[in-house]
Amino acid sequence: MPPLSPDSLSLDSVVAALRSAGCVFAEDEAELILSTARTLDEAAAMVDRRVAGLPLEHVLGWAEFHGLRIRVEPGVFVPRRRTEFLVEQAVALARDASLVVDLCCGSGAVGAALAASLGGPELHAADIDPAAVRCARRNVAPFAGRVHQGDLFAALPDTLCGRVDVLAANVPYVPTEEVGLLPPEARDHEPLVALDGGADGLDILRRVAAEAPRWLAPGGCLLVETSGHQAPLAVEAFARGGLVARLAVCAERYANVVIGVRP
Repeated sequence: MPPLSPDSLSLDSVVAALRSAGCVFAEDEAELILSTARTLDEAAAMVDRRVAGLPLEHVLGWAEFHGLRIRVEPGVFVPRRRTEFLVEQAVALARDASLVVDLCCGSGAVGAALAASLGGPELHAADIDPAAVRCARRNVAPFAGRVHQGDLFAALPDTLCGRVDVLAANVPYVPTEEVGLLPPEARDHEPLVALDGGADGLDILRRVAAEAPRWLAPGGCLLVETSGHQAPLAVEAFARGGLVARLAVCAERYANVVIGVRP
């Protein structure tokens, strides 16, 4: 189908264009695009980008996450709705948290959601990717959050050691050989560093679990999302790091969160 022109733009024409490109939820996406675009020219350009295969969130410039509208820029990992389960688990565990860290923060969605849900704790986030750091700074700014660039804990101020009540780490956990099997929206438009978790997908998780106890306050908790088949090894890694570990599962959202508490 040729690119849409502003003159030919209507809900029906946008739906038809999206459906021809294989968008399963063409009607919903069309309404989001038309309600987000400020002009007909912008709407037509957004439809063209979506038809070309860009993730809807990159086209819109935002993603809905835990009741918030999170800014998402091209080249930045799109927050998944299943990760809301991690936020819910953290909130249930640590309603009185005064210091929260969002590690491997990507857009900063998890940190922003935790700050909003926990009544404004001190918030720090970190990522190794400069594009993610720039994006996260915009998303955590309403909560006075600080975002640091660097490799895992090396990015954080030393003053946080032994004080963190909630450490959320949405680490990459796709095994290297399976990255190529991801949907094109992910493998072609999201950074590899946010997807590739090493040979078995648990390289970064193991590093986080080993070092987390030094950063957690007594009773503080580490929460990491993983897959169902990786979960037993992930729980084992938490236990080896000295954490009291358990697995929380939400079958409806295909969400598996490993939770470790510092004794």
